[in-house]
Amino acid sequence: MAFLFKRNPKSPVELVRAMNDHLTKLETVSDGKKAQDEITRYLMSIKGILTGRGDESNGVLPDSQPDQIAQLAHEIYSTDCLYLLIQNLPLIEFDARKIVSFLFTSLLRRKIVNRSPTVDHLLQRPQILTLLMKGPENPEISINTGHMLREAIKYEQIAKYLIFKPIFWNYFDYCEYGSFETSTEAFLTLSDFLTTHKLVASEFFNSNLNKFIDRINRLIVSPNYVTKRQSVKLLAKLILDKPNYNLMTTYVNSPHNLKLIMILLGDKSKNVQFESFNVFKIFIANPRKSKSIIEILTKNRERLLQFLRTFANDRKEDELFTVERNFVIEQIENLPRLVQLQNVNAKGTETDIQGGNKGLQNMPLLSNDGVPDSKYNHKKN
Repeated sequence: MAFLFKRNPKSPVELVRAMNDHLTKLETVSDGKKAQDEITRYLMSIKGILTGRGDESNGVLPDSQPDQIAQLAHEIYSTDCLYLLIQNLPLIEFDARKIVSFLFTSLLRRKIVNRSPTVDHLLQRPQILTLLMKGPENPEISINTGHMLREAIKYEQIAKYLIFKPIFWNYFDYCEYGSFETSTEAFLTLSDFLTTHKLVASEFFNSNLNKFIDRINRLIVSPNYVTKRQSVKLLAKLILDKPNYNLMTTYVNSPHNLKLIMILLGDKSKNVQFESFNVFKIFIANPRKSKSIIEILTKNRERLLQFLRTFANDRKEDELFTVERNFVIEQIENLPRLVQLQNVNAKGTETDIQGGNKGLQNMPLLSNDGVPDSKYNHKKN
């Protein structure tokens, strides 16, 4: 790295200004490749200042160059360099994008006493955060923007600012309709938003209960296997978090939600079945079940017991799961039996609520009074 400084010993201020100049010309110059090369070269020099003596292994800001780093950071803030870099991410080289991500996260970690100057800068210049939030719309840079955004929302002030913005809801669409890479990145970000700062998330849920439940329900029945599995897993985690008590009670008191989870218990994927069980057990453990919930469980009592007694037998070494499954079975066994059903065969024996006894794998466990709402048909509005 030293040869760069011998050939072009620019100060941090000069490096940033020269790079900004090339960034503003990327779309207009005839020789775009040359501009890209220059931007990459300046970024490498900036990285050298941040790492010190070419030590790029850990990204720790060295104490040996505090003045240079301070000059660099000040110039980046004052010239809106971060905005220019992120705005032009699709136009710069692949390796340069990685350096931009390194620069962004290094500046975020920089502190002056107890203050984080970059956090302050991002909140004063929220357009930078908006660019990052829109990252999944460009698959070419979604990994870079996703990484930077997740680093940013580690800071509670930024997470709280963004989660209450309308643009946040786009992440449910990104998870559902994007390519595999894009939806995976978007889900990582969505999960971090909802789990990193528990009190912020709880405040968000309390303000958006019905809308959130509607959107998470769309994800848990997604035709995308990864999205479906991870969404059910996330749902279980969220409703078990103590600060999310209102979310938990609202979710498990809904007959519609119970029906969705019971359908997922019969999913063809064992992994989805298992994650669904972790939500289903919360319905069962609820000591204040509504009449509608009890009615659905009672009507499906025998088939639930038949299914659960052999459910996930390959997890015999998982003692916690075994205890939880036995608890669920015991609670369902204690449900009242139906004395009369609409469908009683000539011998007086019960028949399945929705047909022959085919088991959960072949039919959803539902009462006769309805099926999931047609709004979960995965046609984008």
